[in-house]
Amino acid sequence: MWVFDDEPVGLIREPFVAGADIIIEQMVTHIPNADAGFTLIFSARPFLGYQTLLEWRREEYGGNWYYNSQLEIEGWLCPAMFKYFDKAPERLYVQFKAKKAL
Repeated sequence: MWVFDDEPVGLIREPFVAGADIIIEQMVTHIPNADAGFTLIFSARPFLGYQTLLEWRREEYGGNWYYNSQLEIEGWLCPAMFKYFDKAPERLYVQFKAKKAL
């Protein structure tokens, strides 16, 4: 199971489920030791280096479904998304990369 932490907004071990986990699994295949952690960057606007696009489909159970045409799969993003956005963006631009060594 893929989870993420963002302590400043109060999220610890927040899980990715319902297809979002499958999208992650496919998108981190190029990252060595991704199971030990990786960096995920996302924005409602395109940015240099984004790797994939998620397009909004519908709201359900307080979260939102997004479609990834590259993988031809939908993934559900839980209400934790609203820690970052006031409303569900029409598009999410996403980059997956190796964690920087501390």
